[in-house]
Amino acid sequence: MQTKIAPSILSADFSKMGEAIKMLESAGADMIHCDVMDGSFVEPITFGGQMVRDIRPLTKLPLDCHLMVEHPKTQVGFFADAGADIITVHYKACRKISKSYLAETLELIKSRGVKCGVAVNPDVPVEKVFDLFPLCDMVLLMSVFPGYGGQKFIPEVLEKIRKAREYAATIGREETDIEVDGGVTLENAAAIRRAGANVLVAGSAVFRSDDPAKTIGGLRG
Repeated sequence: MQTKIAPSILSADFSKMGEAIKMLESAGADMIHCDVMDGSFVEPITFGGQMVRDIRPLTKLPLDCHLMVEHPKTQVGFFADAGADIITVHYKACRKISKSYLAETLELIKSRGVKCGVAVNPDVPVEKVFDLFPLCDMVLLMSVFPGYGGQKFIPEVLEKIRKAREYAATIGREETDIEVDGGVTLENAAAIRRAGANVLVAGSAVFRSDDPAKTIGGLRG
């Protein structure tokens, strides 16, 4: 399965976002990862659908929108209209509302013609979302606790990646993207790929690199 690199614009200089998007495209990124935080599900506030709408004309790369927000169902329309290619929502945020809310949100995303994904924090067993794999285009395994960039990768997540990839194969969903977000570096990327992840989110590793194209190539392997 081809490895895709999705640099997170959370690590970009927001005053130069257009330049950052063009740099990522020319450096060989496969996707643009948009970390959306609401100040409630996680402490910081980053940006909303307007940012996605503004960068959509700047690139043909898929926009991978990771919603770290409470009540994500209310945001689906904004991001779908803005041009998101995939919208990922958090298991924990949805389970706070009801047992059915997560599946309902994933169905809503798909009804808008957008790919959907479910995200689980490091302290959530991936088995909790196995029943939703048939609905999902992507399963996002957080390898840090969401909220801040620059954190160190939690190595125990490697076993969760293996379980996710193995389960996807057992139900005939080999094409499901297994994405990893948090602390991805040139030093641990090979282990993450071997475990079964095929989409690697990298913020600091790319934006702090002297040679982003070389870094993206190294992350991809």
